[in-house]
Amino acid sequence: MKHDEMIEGYADRLPLKAREQLKEMLSSVTKEQAEKVLQAASASYHAAKVHAGEGVGLVSAESIGEPGTQMTLNTFHLAGVAEVQVTTGLPRIIEIFDARKEIQTPMMEIYLKVQDIDAVRNFAASIKETLLGEVIAEYSLNVFDQSLSLTLNSALLENMNLSQSQMVKDLKLKIKGFAIEEKGNVVVFAHKGKPEEIKELYNLKEKVKKLKIRGVKGIRQVLPVKRGEEYVVLTAGTNLKEILSLKEVDARRTITNDVFEIYEVLGIEAARQAVIEEVDRVIESQGLNINIRHIMLVSDLMCASGMVKGITRFGVVSEKASVLARASFETPIKHLINAALEGEMDHLNSVVENVMINQPVPLGTGLPGLVTKMK
Repeated sequence: MKHDEMIEGYADRLPLKAREQLKEMLSSVTKEQAEKVLQAASASYHAAKVHAGEGVGLVSAESIGEPGTQMTLNTFHLAGVAEVQVTTGLPRIIEIFDARKEIQTPMMEIYLKVQDIDAVRNFAASIKETLLGEVIAEYSLNVFDQSLSLTLNSALLENMNLSQSQMVKDLKLKIKGFAIEEKGNVVVFAHKGKPEEIKELYNLKEKVKKLKIRGVKGIRQVLPVKRGEEYVVLTAGTNLKEILSLKEVDARRTITNDVFEIYEVLGIEAARQAVIEEVDRVIESQGLNINIRHIMLVSDLMCASGMVKGITRFGVVSEKASVLARASFETPIKHLINAALEGEMDHLNSVVENVMINQPVPLGTGLPGLVTKMK
């Protein structure tokens, strides 16, 4: 590139990303024009920097809170299909910022390396969690023989490409204490124990319903959809670790909307990015526009300790050094009593505690202290 050296001369004045973009844009202009563009870019970058003492937290809180107040509370369905339903709007934002471990509608977007429609359909069918209860046509419990007979739905098994003999082999591995044999499409479990232990047969009936015979644990629904040129599999339910290990999956782009699961599988930086993207997606879907930097500030605060912490009295707030700041949020008496018992000191470094005791806050022009030399 012809202006590379000149652009690198601005290394101390422009960030790397801006320099890389400028290298692409300035490939076809003269040296004088490139110099003018660089000066203008440098000036606008410095004008956009935050001044010392700027209350960035306050600005972010207002910028997210004001549109959030006006956000509609309705949830809508994805792609016009009732099966894959997603929490959106304010309930979803609260869910993310509170760092809830159990979210209402966990889902995944699985990108694939294969793009043949039949291969995509087969893959989607193979990851959907199929329970034995789904393919049983009827149960019959024989108290006299101490046996439980399950009549399988042969048509459904064929439809799902499941082999009955393989399934019975798996059952023998998973269920102990019963003799298992198959007679046509009926599987009979005969109890080996004493006759008075009949209760075990009832327990077995409930247990076999929930046995997984195929698929990935937690993936309750699957839906292949076309996005642009490629097929993506949407799922209700999520299991990032197992899905990423499958060879057909494009692991670089596959995501889940469960921030905690991302944190456990991919680490804290991935979780930070997930918080930013999930909040941004909700805000965009509601037709609002919030500068991404405000969301980044909140997600930095949530992930700064190396774990995902919610903006709640149990999360971020519990770590504040200031007693008064903690007390101002929720449960004030508890905080004040504990601080008195432990003899905690409050150094009044932040905003809230200074407002509470009627002092100038360390923000804006109140931040620098002026020192003059007396003659």
